[in-house]
Amino acid sequence: MTKLASLVRPKAVAVVGASPKAGKIGNTILKNVIESGYKGKIYPINPREDQIEGLKAYPAVTEISEPPDLAVIAVPAARVLEVAEDCGKAGVKNLVVITAGFKEVGKAGLELEKKLVNICRQYGMRMLGPNVVGFIDTHTPLNASFAGTFPRQGEIAFLSQSGAMLVAILDWSDAAGLGFSRVVSLGNKADLSEIDFIEEAAADPHTKVILCYIEDIVDGQRFLEAAGRAARQKPVVIYKSGTSQAGALAASSHTGALAGSDLAYDVAFRQCGVIRARSMTELFDLAVAFAKAPVPRGSRVAIVTNSGGPGIIATDNVEAKGLQMARFSKETIEELQEKLPAEAGIYNPVDVLGDAKADRYRFALEKVCADPNVDSVVVLMCPAGVTQPVETTEAILEVRKAHPDKAIFAAFMGGESLAEGAAMLAREGVPCFTFPEPAIAAISGLVYYNEMLNTPEGEAAAALPGIDRKGVKAVFYDVIKDNRLVLLGSEAAEVARCYGIPAAPVALTVSPEEAVAEAEKMGYPVVLKVASPKILHKTDVGGVKIGLQSAEEVRSGFMEIMNNVHGYLPQAVVYGIEVQKMMPRGTELIIGMTRDIQFGPLIAFGLGGVYVNLIKDVSFRLARGLTLREIEKMLQETRAYTLLRGYRGEKPRDIGALVDAIRRVAALVTDFPEITEMDINPVFAYEEGLSALDIKITLS
Repeated sequence: MTKLASLVRPKAVAVVGASPKAGKIGNTILKNVIESGYKGKIYPINPREDQIEGLKAYPAVTEISEPPDLAVIAVPAARVLEVAEDCGKAGVKNLVVITAGFKEVGKAGLELEKKLVNICRQYGMRMLGPNVVGFIDTHTPLNASFAGTFPRQGEIAFLSQSGAMLVAILDWSDAAGLGFSRVVSLGNKADLSEIDFIEEAAADPHTKVILCYIEDIVDGQRFLEAAGRAARQKPVVIYKSGTSQAGALAASSHTGALAGSDLAYDVAFRQCGVIRARSMTELFDLAVAFAKAPVPRGSRVAIVTNSGGPGIIATDNVEAKGLQMARFSKETIEELQEKLPAEAGIYNPVDVLGDAKADRYRFALEKVCADPNVDSVVVLMCPAGVTQPVETTEAILEVRKAHPDKAIFAAFMGGESLAEGAAMLAREGVPCFTFPEPAIAAISGLVYYNEMLNTPEGEAAAALPGIDRKGVKAVFYDVIKDNRLVLLGSEAAEVARCYGIPAAPVALTVSPEEAVAEAEKMGYPVVLKVASPKILHKTDVGGVKIGLQSAEEVRSGFMEIMNNVHGYLPQAVVYGIEVQKMMPRGTELIIGMTRDIQFGPLIAFGLGGVYVNLIKDVSFRLARGLTLREIEKMLQETRAYTLLRGYRGEKPRDIGALVDAIRRVAALVTDFPEITEMDINPVFAYEEGLSALDIKITLS
């Protein structure tokens, strides 16, 4: 039994607000439950009626002798709380609240929704909604919705936060020949959300692929855990709308500015194995691919075409999607050369020429599918006077039957003359498109999923030695006590030291003499920096002096910085001048963090220095649960990795020290959720070790 078994497979259903009047939502829902073929008991609830649609009606759910597992509520918003209370007293396990007029309409609706959730919690009921179309399970079967269409039975679970989107897809799916196992309208997600239904669909034997249209995720950590488990069982494909970068405008750090508001979803989906669709078209192309085609064992694609142009287009797309054009074995090439016309292309793409009939297509496909170097095949067809679409389709189906392990896709590039063949392929479960690009994109999704399944889950890194949490707490206490949120450089360096992050020695001084004393202690050369939480870019106001080699240079540098800052920013509060040991130059990198509202701390790594926002050579990962394997992949995704390995005679940098530093930053920002942003820029990477030069930390 799954957690939601009594919701999706109830023994009895009550429809509260059932109506005898055609066209009323209460009547539509009741009819849908009856006409879906539902085998359980059905109870219309309406105090003014004795019978509705041939069934005995009840004045309230508490009047039913046995409590139903599910109550579908379609009454005005003002009556929903009263009905929910009645259902709770009756012992109902699950509610589907169709009614709108809750948090989506404003503050008053939000308060009403909170009260509704409290009633559900008081009685231990689970709730889908409010503000939903309902849900459909084609295998129960049950249509607990007011949708106008009961979809074909299939293996696709579709979860949608938009009711209008769901209804439109249902209407379209029948003409497209698409079948569903389950369709769920998520609505306001006041209780049950996409997380619960992803978990449920992952355990459903009738579901082969899980599709989601979502606008937001509320519980990011729980989503990562649930979707990560589900993706290891069956593909989870999500179209997330709302990709605005407005969130970046409020960021004060380089990392925050680079991250934007949508990037966290990208990173989260990738880390937990979810496939992200970029359009509704791609979402359902991937659904068809996963439901109908085998997942290929590798990324090697073969193309069979009767026209050169489409073959070139397909080849370009194979490379653009990171797939490989299959290289045929010597035997395959010799057989193709022997049997195909001299003008034919035999090396991939296989061009069977414009005068190809079904027998030539069949021969080429048989040889290509039999080749051990081929994982998937795209069959392209353009209409010509001698083309045999139906007979060629039959050939494709026969070859697929002989090679069930090969993913075969088709692109029939025409209209009416190819329509019958395309329809035959769709009926028999071969994904068929009008153009090559979506076919290649679908194969790319299958290959990505196969690679994810075959990548071992990274083991959590061992506990880090040398962590001083009390030291960090003491620094933060002093900062907050001083009514500040931005740490001074010396404070940030102390925090880094507490977590074993190598940083250049730095000390805060308040007089030229004190600055000289610290410089003498560190050893020359040194750097001077103004210490002010209001000045983020110190060089812009003349607040930095580098390469100072003597006590006299330190004294004059101290005074010059003070004069510069007071000239540029007379109102700025200056805490003093920081003296920092000037470190030898290394490869300039950035390690940073910005905190995402849904998924928590987001770690950045890439090329650093003054051009970090211009070059934008940065990769991201979520800090929580970050494994050594993911950190290594994170480094490899950047152009900086080429420099780290040694470029044009340069010796390699200490990659192990970088991995350790990223681990320690991830641990720091996970242990201290009050850190909202952090930048270490630049980090100098050396042949041995590294050194953090400029560390910025902002607290909430």
